[in-house]
Amino acid sequence: MEEFKWFVMYTASRSEKKVADRLKENGVEVYLPMIEELRQWSDRKKKVRRAMFNGYVFVKTSRNKLWECLQVPGAVKFVHFSGQHATIREEELDIIKRVIETGVGVESDGSTIDPGEKVLVIGGPLQNMTGEVIEKGNKDYFLIRIPGIYQNLLISVPRKFLEVLA
Repeated sequence: MEEFKWFVMYTASRSEKKVADRLKENGVEVYLPMIEELRQWSDRKKKVRRAMFNGYVFVKTSRNKLWECLQVPGAVKFVHFSGQHATIREEELDIIKRVIETGVGVESDGSTIDPGEKVLVIGGPLQNMTGEVIEKGNKDYFLIRIPGIYQNLLISVPRKFLEVLA
């Protein structure tokens, strides 16, 4: 029996939703984290849903089915790190799902960030999560690293809810 893992697929620009839908139509299990944000135009404001990680879709499949998944229009390649296909653990996906469910403001940041202080969230919807604190502009952000895809989630958490871990 083939082992199914969550692989990280890179898609064409702004094609995440279409690729995810096409893969689902082919019977493939897909996870596409979506966030809602308020966009300002000159004449109006509108809430729009967009992919949390630009260009990424998570595909649960076996290694020998990867090529099949790439046949979907808009799919570019599977992400590799150090010559291996990038995979993401179920626990990491659960963290992403929990962050989305809370509705907190989220930014995705693919840049390298030097490690900061390790913290525990002691209050609010993300209580008991651990991560790092970084500063960005005039705000304090809580950082959750998703190592499987080398991405970081920057979440604004009030300082009163953060406790520095020794």
